[in-house]
Amino acid sequence: MKNSLLITLVILMLSCSSDQQWTYLFNGKDLEGWHVYNKGKQNLNGWYVSDGVLVFDPANRTEATNADLVTDQQFTSFELDLEWMISEEGNSGVMWGVVEDPQYEHTHDTGPELQVLDDNWTAYVEERGNIQRAGSIFNVIAPSEIVSKPAGQWNHFLIHIDQTQNEGFVIFNGVETLRFPVNGPEWEALIAGSGFKDWPGFGKAQTGHIALQDHGNQVAFRNIKIREL
Repeated sequence: MKNSLLITLVILMLSCSSDQQWTYLFNGKDLEGWHVYNKGKQNLNGWYVSDGVLVFDPANRTEATNADLVTDQQFTSFELDLEWMISEEGNSGVMWGVVEDPQYEHTHDTGPELQVLDDNWTAYVEERGNIQRAGSIFNVIAPSEIVSKPAGQWNHFLIHIDQTQNEGFVIFNGVETLRFPVNGPEWEALIAGSGFKDWPGFGKAQTGHIALQDHGNQVAFRNIKIREL
């Protein structure tokens, strides 16, 4: 009995310790900790918070320019946990390793993108294939399974990026759909075989911002948290 109680206490302590390692990137109230890529915090250009949800709505644009949202902080090795919901025939993405510099116009010039998509958008899927489906590393690696929920429903990503161990994987709605290197010759070979092969800055940075993409469609995110490795 004493041994069982001790084991239970140890498990609870480890669980609490693990939970404390997570930090919320989105506080559910405002956009503290975020800014528009290469633009700053003054004009959020379509991004707002409603009932604890971070929303991009193109109808709320104040400028006819792209407004990808990026973290103020930069990260190297981490696990990123979040939920997303896309509109019908909607497209967005989550990026890591984003370099913020005026020489780059967009976040995807440098940051690999985990695709957010309405997978029931038949015309798009038939034209682009699985390498651009939800849960793909856009135009680089297709997901092993199609597990997305329809537009208007919440989906879940757990994104694991470990630059030291050279390990990346994605748990998408409870299923591991991607496992990949994140640097070195194997990662470089994946890029060389993709549509980004001639993009000099793409996928190079091991430390960078995390980005949420404005692709001109309504998209929502919630429960965004990170655990540095």
